[in-house]
Amino acid sequence: MIERHIVLEDIDPVVLYGAGNAYLQIIKALYPKLRIVARDNVIRVLGDEELMANFEDNIEKLRKHVLKYNSINEEDIIDIIKGRKTKEDTAKDVVVYNISGKPIKSRSENQQQLINAYETTDMIFAIGPAGTGKTYLSIALAVKALKEKQAKKIILSRPAVEAGEKLGFLPGDMKEKIDPYLQPLYDALEDMLPAVKLQDMIEKHIIQIAPLAFMRGRTLSDAVVILDEAQNTTTAQIRMFLTRMGWNTKMIITGDLTQVDLPRGTTSGLREAIDILKDVEGISIVRMNEKDIVRHKLVTRIVKAYKEADKARPAEADGMRTDGKEENQTR
Repeated sequence: MIERHIVLEDIDPVVLYGAGNAYLQIIKALYPKLRIVARDNVIRVLGDEELMANFEDNIEKLRKHVLKYNSINEEDIIDIIKGRKTKEDTAKDVVVYNISGKPIKSRSENQQQLINAYETTDMIFAIGPAGTGKTYLSIALAVKALKEKQAKKIILSRPAVEAGEKLGFLPGDMKEKIDPYLQPLYDALEDMLPAVKLQDMIEKHIIQIAPLAFMRGRTLSDAVVILDEAQNTTTAQIRMFLTRMGWNTKMIITGDLTQVDLPRGTTSGLREAIDILKDVEGISIVRMNEKDIVRHKLVTRIVKAYKEADKARPAEADGMRTDGKEENQTR
């Protein structure tokens, strides 16, 4: 008889143990010859060495399942311990699972184009109107890379530009001043990672969220780097950002060229970057349109109405595109 202590890392043990330790009781029932006691994230096991090795192997599989899918159920536990594939393992085209176990996958042709571009190139421009999922899907791809250890960190950035309103003086320290601009990025992360784990990753700088100005002087390596709302960058800002790219890094730049909030007469750096880099090998440009919108059906109608209105008036000198071109390009 030997005794082992197994530490559950990277997951919330409550998810594995189940409400009222219901799942833990199932695990115990499947190993009647072992004495199993769990406290917090440590499982203490006493029993035969050969049976213990099998138990440790299956607990590791259960841990990886929870880490990947953010959930587990009775059927999953039995399938894993019996050596069978779970229902989730047989699902196709899933990027990651959210904190409630719901699969996150492409929901349109152009969203799939974004996923394909991520797999084949290191720099992707995802351009499209509000609600097309470009930011959410990009963050999902970054979370997947982190979970699968293809990247060591996620870096998310946005230009701190007010969307048509003057917010005035914001109280608090630097983080409190810039957080309102970055909240949409936090929202997406909170949907994909448990709150405690997300906070721990932010504190350890595994996930970094910062305004664009904080990127100057850095070399970003071993990371997935996302620049959101890039239509609000100036030429100098986006050039600075793009040249931060280091080794083993993926960059995704998202933006909506119909929602430029720069001062009138200022050219959008995103518009200029696309024109300059459209033929550069290793860069993909994915254009989304109203058909890709996954929000309320009214959003699609609103975007379409404004698009028609834009066509009816001359383009203003703010970098907005009004020609309606929606082609995908990969170089």
